[in-house]
Amino acid sequence: METVSELLNDTLRLYSWSLSIADKRVEKWPLMQSPLPTLAISTIYLLVVWLGPKFMKNREPFQLRYLLIVYNFGMVILNFFIFKELFLGARAAGYSYICQTVDYSDDVNEVRVASALWWYYVSKGVEYFDTVFFLLRKKFNHISFLHVYHHCTMFTLWWIGIKWVAGGQSFFGAHMNSLIHVVMYLYYGLAACGPHLQKYLWWKKYLTILQLVQFHVTIGHTALSLYIDCPFPKWMHWALIVYAITFIFLFANFYYRTYRTPKGHMRSGKPVMNGKPSMNGAASNGTISKLENKAGMENGRKKRKGKSKRE
Repeated sequence: METVSELLNDTLRLYSWSLSIADKRVEKWPLMQSPLPTLAISTIYLLVVWLGPKFMKNREPFQLRYLLIVYNFGMVILNFFIFKELFLGARAAGYSYICQTVDYSDDVNEVRVASALWWYYVSKGVEYFDTVFFLLRKKFNHISFLHVYHHCTMFTLWWIGIKWVAGGQSFFGAHMNSLIHVVMYLYYGLAACGPHLQKYLWWKKYLTILQLVQFHVTIGHTALSLYIDCPFPKWMHWALIVYAITFIFLFANFYYRTYRTPKGHMRSGKPVMNGKPSMNGAASNGTISKLENKAGMENGRKKRKGKSKRE
């Protein structure tokens, strides 16, 4: 019991010390005073993922077409705003894309970068609605491990980034990822508009390729920072490399299953469904694949044939 008490005391002392070296500029910003609100939101998210299918089990799926259009194009605007603010703020502050330390001063450009990074963190919380919409539409098979892992960890871990390093090297990954999310949510928004736009959405699989490239660039950029001994927290560099590697494995597996296996190949007697080529690894909003349409038509013909035979 005494050992447990000492461990708790040491943990509390470490936490207090870590808060003492946190970024003073962000300590009064929304959600930044304590990790508890972020952890609570993420915990609620996981509960929704668990309870959502039970809640919708005996209910009809919601269509949500117009809501999805507004949501996806809203996310395009939000991510473009983040990209623009990071680009202009970093440029004005003279940021280096090779090695950039964190400037904790109240310089207007540094605060602009920190503010843009805070909005990036908030956007990851907003993205929890991706999962909520899947649940309401009863697209349970789209809520994969990759989907939940990405959404939950990005929002939770970026609280740490904003709390201690809202600037410097942190801007690089957020800058690149926000631009990719502009393209990604643009695809979702167009897909949600209806089947008449599907012929223009041939670039679906290239979103996943773009994200895989992003993770490799992130690892290369971080490894270079370590090699040249860039004055940025080393523990954060190593954590980012490990984190990016997990995404490479998960996304590579998703890409192989979705695009490299033969069309309509069967697994356990069921056709493999195309997934959403995004950070969450689920199917795109508002679309019905040709495979699903064909399967539905064939099932309909079989039912009609069976009925005429019985009659």
